[in-house]
Amino acid sequence: MLLSQNKSLALLNIEREVFQDQVLTTLLRSIPKRLLALLLIVLEWTRPGLPSPLRPICDLRVLNHFIKEARDTEVAMALEQAEEVQSGLWLLQKAFGLLRSSVSNTALHIHIDNSMRNLLSINAVMHSLNIPEYAPPANVVGLEGTWTVSSTTDLLQVHVNFLRGKVRLLLLDAQACQQDVS
Repeated sequence: MLLSQNKSLALLNIEREVFQDQVLTTLLRSIPKRLLALLLIVLEWTRPGLPSPLRPICDLRVLNHFIKEARDTEVAMALEQAEEVQSGLWLLQKAFGLLRSSVSNTALHIHIDNSMRNLLSINAVMHSLNIPEYAPPANVVGLEGTWTVSSTTDLLQVHVNFLRGKVRLLLLDAQACQQDVS
């Protein structure tokens, strides 16, 4: 009798497991996939035993490291900015030299000469700020990031924008160019 009761209980357990599997399968088929994904995510979050997120560490050594990295980046950007200005000055000097040789108007020659002298003056200021001179590449034809201008007006516009933009920003940051406002 005890043996038959155990068999009956075992059969009932098996039938219950099969029934639960069938109910779960039917339920899963009827639930949209997105809802199922959301349910699984929520169940994963609420699973016991997961550690709580780590609290941020407030360590001044870490902050000092970040400050040092920011300063290093600032120095690298200043060097890059100075190199861009030096290469731009070099390119403009070459462009004005070509322009001067192709223009026959004497009045325009005077303006081109003034612009070239101004570029040389800016070069002297750069030299006084200990900014290294630009060393042009061996292959001048393949200069990256240069603009091709189709007219004198375009060249003069590039010249003005270059002075207003890159040169001005570089010199505004230079200590020697700071004006005391008192």
